[in-house]
Amino acid sequence: MKRFLLLALAALGQAKTVTHDFNVTWVTANPDGLAERKVVGINGQWPLPVIEVNKGDRLVVNMHNSLDRAASIHWHGMFQNNTNYMDGASMITQCPVPPGSSMTYNFTVNQNGTYWYHCHTDYCYPDGYRQALIVHDENAPFKFDEEFTVTLSDWYHDMVEDLSADFMSVFNPTGAEPIPNAFLFNDTMNSSLPVKPNKTYLIRIINISAFVGQYFYIEGHNFKIVEIDGVYTEPAEADTLYLGVAQRYAILLTTKNETDTNYPIVTVADSSLLDTMPPELALNNTNWLEYNKDADHPQAVVNFTDSTAIIPFDDITLVPSDGMELLPEPDMDLNVTVIMGNLNNGQSYAFLNNISFTTPKVPSLYTAMSAGENLVNNKGIYGEFTHPMVLNHNDVVQIVVNNADGGSHPFHLHGHNFQVIDRQPPYGEHFFDFLNGDPVPYDPSNHTAFPKIPARRDVVVLPPQGYFVMRFVADNPGVWIFHCHIDWHLSSGLAMILIEAPQQMQERMTIPQEHIDVCQAAGIASKGNAAADTLDFLDLKGQASQPGWLPDGFTARGIVALVFSILSAICGIISIIIYGLADVKSKQVDEVSTEREQSGVVVVEENVENPPKS
Repeated sequence: MKRFLLLALAALGQAKTVTHDFNVTWVTANPDGLAERKVVGINGQWPLPVIEVNKGDRLVVNMHNSLDRAASIHWHGMFQNNTNYMDGASMITQCPVPPGSSMTYNFTVNQNGTYWYHCHTDYCYPDGYRQALIVHDENAPFKFDEEFTVTLSDWYHDMVEDLSADFMSVFNPTGAEPIPNAFLFNDTMNSSLPVKPNKTYLIRIINISAFVGQYFYIEGHNFKIVEIDGVYTEPAEADTLYLGVAQRYAILLTTKNETDTNYPIVTVADSSLLDTMPPELALNNTNWLEYNKDADHPQAVVNFTDSTAIIPFDDITLVPSDGMELLPEPDMDLNVTVIMGNLNNGQSYAFLNNISFTTPKVPSLYTAMSAGENLVNNKGIYGEFTHPMVLNHNDVVQIVVNNADGGSHPFHLHGHNFQVIDRQPPYGEHFFDFLNGDPVPYDPSNHTAFPKIPARRDVVVLPPQGYFVMRFVADNPGVWIFHCHIDWHLSSGLAMILIEAPQQMQERMTIPQEHIDVCQAAGIASKGNAAADTLDFLDLKGQASQPGWLPDGFTARGIVALVFSILSAICGIISIIIYGLADVKSKQVDEVSTEREQSGVVVVEENVENPPKS
């Protein structure tokens, strides 16, 4: 016991406070060399700074918002034990920081591995507001000589506010996501990782995209996976990875003896996610593992036009190095189904069990903190359209997500990593097989055997028309959002919130006054239920809600036909007015002009009593 205390004190003595002052501003950038545009910079710079800390450090980030819109910072993968209010998810754990205001994020990092940070306020991080967050661990269970961090991302030439207006529009009833213009490697293209022979490198790979998953491999090299989403794994040899949006891997790569050849590092965008394939869009991108800067830098041997032919390593077969066994049968079992569809405003939305997440009028954490002890466990106070679920402290929770959609979805849970105990179809040649028929939901009476030591991570990819099953322990009091990490899908409602151990939440946490001040500056209530009612928490009159449902049988194709029929009718009426009545008006004008000329007055007047509405 004495030895343990000495080690703990030594660790505390080594911990430090890492402070960053972030002035968030607009800057200009042109990372693919094709279009200069405004991007979100920090302290006048883009790409944004990589944050590096050691396990046990305190991270303090003083963020000032100099943009012309609200913003925040989410620390993706950080558990935020007892600091849920530092999670950075707007209208879940804080108010969005309005222009001209500031917020300090201050928390201890008791984790290790590969993470990232990004804006979590409406649509914002596709404008470049995202970067790596690395937590070094001197006690990592593997050795290496040097390390690299690699970010993969999709890139748009247009501002996200313009893209989102087109995406959430009656003219896009099928919900087709905006197609990126390019795919970047460390926020650039045609770059190299310089290496030396006979060395072992730790390469951290992060998909910081808004939409598209990417495949990753290095020609002529295998590697060993040693970490996923901050969870150390038993080393597993692989040659190809798939990274859904927000997923991370750390790999060990040992270089060759020879230095006369450079090898392509190949990334391939997931074509199955793209509704259309513009001819100018390059799915494949080549960067290089550079042994010799003076040698040739060859292009990839294979140029994929259909990424579904690529077979990646199956991540849920990885074994965490801590040996944590399968959690027991759940105390709470949540079953949700992903649906994409339309509401009566003609726009496309995303749903979990027919609920499209709609932002509450008070951050949900603040609702929990301001509710009375007898109400805090009542999920009704958090609003119908936040899709809340209240979890008891230390319960084993199982979430089953079935997919009634033909696209894959990377699901992320804030505040936890979780065991992935089943996923069908698995990664491999049959991953897209369920698209050949009806969706296949999880059957608890007929499933593959669960692994004894399941893989753990904080983002898992849901297969097209398939399912996954995950388990975790509700041991981290707070309000945590569970959502698809495709930003277009989150913004169209593919999310729900978990109210975890609300009584313990009230006992352990106090919202910082600065955060309350941010709400006041933003004009957002910091107390009350989801409708901002502080007098009667059970009265949700005035809560934000999703639009109503379409009549049965009305499809997206029907909406398209209706919209274009209406437009055609309007154009036809306008054409009749402009051209069909032209001769009549001309004749009337001629007659009036003749009469007026005879009286010595020339006046042409037109009076339309009921002009057509635009």
